[in-house]
Order: sequence, then structure tokens, then C-alpha cells
Amino acid sequence: MPRILITAGDPAGIGPEVIGKALSSGKLPAGFDFEILGDTTAGTPGKPDRRSAEAALAGLQEAAARLKDGTGDAVVTAPVSKEALQSVGFTFPGQTEFFADAFGVEDFGMLLTGERLTVGLATIHEPLKSIPTLLTPEKIIRISRLTAAFLSRRGITRPRIALAGLNPHAGENGAFGDEERTIISPALGILRADGDAEYTGPAVPDAIFREATLGSQDAVIAMYHDQGLIPLKLLDFDTAVNVTLGLPKPRTSPDHGTAYGIAGKNIADPSSMIAAIRLACELAR
Repeated sequence: MPRILITAGDPAGIGPEVIGKALSSGKLPAGFDFEILGDTTAGTPGKPDRRSAEAALAGLQEAAARLKDGTGDAVVTAPVSKEALQSVGFTFPGQTEFFADAFGVEDFGMLLTGERLTVGLATIHEPLKSIPTLLTPEKIIRISRLTAAFLSRRGITRPRIALAGLNPHAGENGAFGDEERTIISPALGILRADGDAEYTGPAVPDAIFREATLGSQDAVIAMYHDQGLIPLKLLDFDTAVNVTLGLPKPRTSPDHGTAYGIAGKNIADPSSMIAAIRLACELAR
């Protein structure tokens, strides 16, 4: 049976709790082995420290090794604190970049998907002031193609994907910026030539996410992190899943944080973890 690895995340957070609730929920598919990686007892709930950070890092490192040696078919990662991880030697902006580096993959991306909205990110963990200089046609093309492949893998034969504009009103013909004309539109022209998906844009950012939830699109490509995650978390917070695209084996994660404030109180909602495990199973199969 396919083996789904589940990292415990930072054990001072809600990771161990939502994992336990998910595994006992009766909502996971049959025909899979589930294995938890990492010391779930390290540290104290709600009080992260060096020991809990080291346990989180060890779980990630073991997961990468197991995926590479063939003893794991997919991984679901519970929430971690990036600040805590970096205090014990973690050199990456996030788990997405960690797994891409572990596999030596340069063509990778971050996608979030929930019940009503799917969003690919052209740039990930970057300061907002840097986005206009970091955004390139190549980055947009890469995440768009990865998103199209993800949707095709889930059974959508000709995905409809909208590229959001960067500026208000998608620049309004240059009145509020020209990135739509100089960066996004050139990428759109190349993508349309692929023929395996239907691409539209540059779309007005304050309208396209609503249109997508009403069924006009299968996914939206956001130009920066919060542009995509604010609408997604507003609509699908309890069911959203973070997916690392481009890896040789699936990696998913619930789209919430460590929630130290409620750790150890047995009130954490496991819905996003359940959704992350279910999607990992689907992709691994």
C-alpha cells in the first residue's frame, strides 16, 4: 500500500493534535499506510523552545530522506514556526523551498486549493516592495504550467486559468502601473501557445477571485503571496491545502499555522489536516 508520511511539525503547536484527530476521524481513504515522523512529545504545548524546533527540523529531514529512498510515497507536513526553525539552522524561507532543495528541483511552485478556490503563486515568500522587480514572465509561465499540470492530474482535461493583474484595476492601461503590459501579457501569449489549458488575463485582481468561485475559472495565478492567500483563507480556511508543485513525490500541508495559543487545549479543528491527507493520498495513488 502507498505510505503517506506525516510530519508532526512543531510539537509545541497543534500539529500532533490535528494529526491524531484526522487519523481517527474515519474520513481518510482506505488502502494507505500512515506514518507519523518526529517527536510529538518534545517541548510543552503552547511554549515553543529549542527542543520543539529541533524536533520539527528532524521530522522534515527524515521525511525528505524517506521520500528519496523510496520508503515514503507522499508527505503531509504539519505546521512549523519558520522563526523557530531558523534559530536551529534552517536556512530556507519555508517548507516549500526546503523540499525543492532536497530534491534538487528548480522548477517548483506553491499552490493552495480549497473547496471553492485554487490559487497558484507567481512569487512566494518575498517582501511586498520587492515584487515588481522579482516578478518575471518566466516565473508566471512556470507556476501557470505547474498549476495546469496539477489540475489535469485531478481530472480537468482543459483547465481554465486566469492570470491576475499586479496593480489596481490590472493597471488600467498603464494608469496605475505597466507590469500587466510588460510582464504578465508576454507570459500570457506564450502560455496560450501551449494549447493544453485556457489562459485569460491580466484580470482585475479585485474581481477575478470572486468570478473564479462562481465557476468561471479552475484556478487563479496570483502575483504575490497575500494577493492569493487572503481570498483563499477567507473562503476556504477550514479546508485549504498547501501543495508544493514540481516535486517527484507529493507534498501537502494544512493551510494554517502552529496556533500556539490553543495548543494542548484539544479544541483545534482538524479539517484542513484531513483535507491535506486526503489530497496527498489522491496524488500518491
